[in-house]
Amino acid sequence: MNGPFSSLMTFPPARHSALERLAQFVSYAGADYAAHRNSDFGPDRPYSVSRLSPYLRYRLITEAEVVNAVLDQHSFRVAEKFIQEVLWRTYWKGWLELRPEVWLRYEKDVVRLTPLYAHDKTLQAALAGTTGLDGFDHWVRELIETGYLHNHARMWFASIWIFTLKLPWVLGADFFLRHLLDADPASNTLSWRWVGGLQTQGKTYLATKENIARFTGGRFAPEGLALHAEPLVDLPIPDPMPLSTFKPHDPTLRSALLLHPEDLHPESLFDHSFRFEQIYLLNDPSFFWGQRAFDFVSSATDELISGLEEKYRVSVKSINAQDHVGVIDGVKQDNIEQIITPYTTQGLVASWIEKQRHQFESAGLSFVIRRRAWDDAFWPHATKGFFPFKEKIPKLLNRFRSS
Repeated sequence: MNGPFSSLMTFPPARHSALERLAQFVSYAGADYAAHRNSDFGPDRPYSVSRLSPYLRYRLITEAEVVNAVLDQHSFRVAEKFIQEVLWRTYWKGWLELRPEVWLRYEKDVVRLTPLYAHDKTLQAALAGTTGLDGFDHWVRELIETGYLHNHARMWFASIWIFTLKLPWVLGADFFLRHLLDADPASNTLSWRWVGGLQTQGKTYLATKENIARFTGGRFAPEGLALHAEPLVDLPIPDPMPLSTFKPHDPTLRSALLLHPEDLHPESLFDHSFRFEQIYLLNDPSFFWGQRAFDFVSSATDELISGLEEKYRVSVKSINAQDHVGVIDGVKQDNIEQIITPYTTQGLVASWIEKQRHQFESAGLSFVIRRRAWDDAFWPHATKGFFPFKEKIPKLLNRFRSS
């Protein structure tokens, strides 16, 4: 990296780095986090937030691991704000899984609006960080160079994009997806919708000069921000659908694990009842909106491979996601009868998995999808807003305290 943020190697792409970061953060996850979590004093200053989101995004580390580590040192009451933040991610994922139509609408809107705004001067200035708005232009450069923004900065950014610059929210969300290391369809899309008043319908988030100045320690105090936020208008939110159910694996069949970027810690998903004759690694640039996220995952999987080969005592083969016929032929040559893969949430990998599943089954191969117990426990409760969901958190967490 080159530029003002080039000295920051903020996210070493490895599971052991995630565990080290978690260990360093845990003692601050209680009162310190609650008091200072909204403050963003810059990428060169110590954060009061965990900065675990890229690792959680690809499940190099799991939500259960993070929450258990925190509860080993703090009571739920003391660490509630941080635990809720982890569960916000779980809630967003579940909410979108129950309403996949919202993601499909977003994808179509990006395709529709991108050419319409191809020569829009306001959009060009926003993407280049040349709007002249204090703070906003800095966040553009910080995002592009580091792949990360503090959550409060993301909210300010989205609010300015929507209400001050009056640009389509979907193009802002697309900009985030193309640059964030933790680019996630659910958290990103629904957070932008929330700022614009579409998620909690009629309730917007308006960035103000005073709020930005307060929580950036006076680094920024932008003039000329919108003073009013009229909620955006969209199609009605669809009713929640039931979660999909899947057939169990057949332990008598020669099985292979299909590992993909949505879940990179199979050791915590598959117990001793699973035996793999082969591991296939699916990692392709077409599964990512930006090069930075692809590079992060590629480096993480390079480190992951040797550990998987040692644990499961099989080789790991990379497969070409674009070569559909070759993938099936290769599986058959390995005498594999059953493919087992972690569940994929809405996004680019999920679309590939769904198409490939039908092709595998048409070729006479069994295709088994396994969803995590964490998701099975929490997602069905994402039927309404976060606050009804929040009430269920303490009881549901008890299931995972021995995990």
